[in-house]
Amino acid sequence: MDTDETSNPSSGHRRSDRIKMNVGGKFFETTISTLQSGGPDSLLATLSSRPTPDPIFIDRDPEIFSVLLSLLRSGRLPSTAATRFSKQELADEALYYGIESDLKLATCPPPLAGIDVSLATTIRPASDGFPSAFTAAADDGTVWIAHGGQISAYDWNLSHSCSIRTHLDDITSIRRVTENITAVGSDSSAGLHFYDFCGSRHVGSVHWTDPTDPRIYKARVSSIADSANQVFASFDCQHRENCVLAVDKSTLQIVSEIIRQNGSSAKYIVPTKLTWLPDSNVLIGTAVTSGPFGYSGYIRIWDSRSGDVVWETSEPGSGRASRFGDSFADVDVDVENSSLFKICSKSGDLAMADLRKLGDDPWVYMNDKNPSMRFSGGLMESVIHCYRSQVFVGRDGSLEVWSKVAERGSRIENESLISEELYRRNFVDKVEDSERGIIRKIEGGGNRLFVSRENVEGIEVWESSNSSYPVSVL
Repeated sequence: MDTDETSNPSSGHRRSDRIKMNVGGKFFETTISTLQSGGPDSLLATLSSRPTPDPIFIDRDPEIFSVLLSLLRSGRLPSTAATRFSKQELADEALYYGIESDLKLATCPPPLAGIDVSLATTIRPASDGFPSAFTAAADDGTVWIAHGGQISAYDWNLSHSCSIRTHLDDITSIRRVTENITAVGSDSSAGLHFYDFCGSRHVGSVHWTDPTDPRIYKARVSSIADSANQVFASFDCQHRENCVLAVDKSTLQIVSEIIRQNGSSAKYIVPTKLTWLPDSNVLIGTAVTSGPFGYSGYIRIWDSRSGDVVWETSEPGSGRASRFGDSFADVDVDVENSSLFKICSKSGDLAMADLRKLGDDPWVYMNDKNPSMRFSGGLMESVIHCYRSQVFVGRDGSLEVWSKVAERGSRIENESLISEELYRRNFVDKVEDSERGIIRKIEGGGNRLFVSRENVEGIEVWESSNSSYPVSVL
């Protein structure tokens, strides 16, 4: 051993900082400080604190240990790690040694930049691979996928962690409401249902009932959102009555009936998308329907405590600049920047409204500076999703992003000022990407973007470049 030593005040002697290890029959020599860099609670830190003249023996794979030792030394994985071992093998060993957080930091994709994303992988559940709904966690990019009556969970590493079978034949709405609890609903079965992934069990159900109104019968869930303490779900029954209920997360009991509507007209159909705005304690509901005469729908904002309508608009027919005859095809909320976005059904124009300054005509339509990229118009299947100050738009099978721009010396530097030049549009996908099928849902989670397509198996995972792993298919 080398004679490099450090002081040991308690014994009055000097001891070497180096330590020898025997992992699966292969010998390694490193420093105590390297082993302790994995954190005080890691197995390696614990072993390194035990004084012994003999090499510490660990009955594990030495080749993977070599990769993880390199991770502790440099904070990065060797370039050959992805070709030698699977993500799951590395994750399992990192978990054993107690350095999973180090691996996660080294392998998670870089911050999501829409102008630089590409398809990284596709998650395909083992059975019934056509997803009916999915929900992603904003903090770490884990995703829970509903396929038929089952739910499969994939961790931060996009590795399958568990699956549970529900009592439903199919799940069409899903929302992760706590670390282990998911809320689900179905177009074909009544009620809002809660499942615990840790225990793989059903933990409760909520039904919309009204003893004074026989029309309220077997109401089905159309959309789900949540706040820190409550779950919000929109219910629709066969007789066109609909409502939004608030459910307490801890007790899974109904707290209040926020709104109730008669959906006999497009202006009062059940909300198909709900969004909670924490800064103002309001709930935003949107609904879009299409027919032989085009699209129609509404945006409505309710005070969650009183149920009063704070603001509303419906299309076609409201606002001087609502572009009569060009109703929105989809709407989403940028919660971080308190903004509404809509995509027009005919022109394909993107419009934005400041939620803090709503009025009769709040919309500002974004301009595309590049004439060659302008949408030529025509009916298309469009979806929109706001994530991390970016607006992702799916038009039929193509995917694009509108990102904030800030030009030096320009009025655009003032982010509180909405202008038609505040966002710039870029295509995200390649031609072959757009030909895979019509995009049905887009959702961000962690540093990833998840995309599902009509009649296509699996959920696409999009990431920005410089990821530690090459393109693969799970």
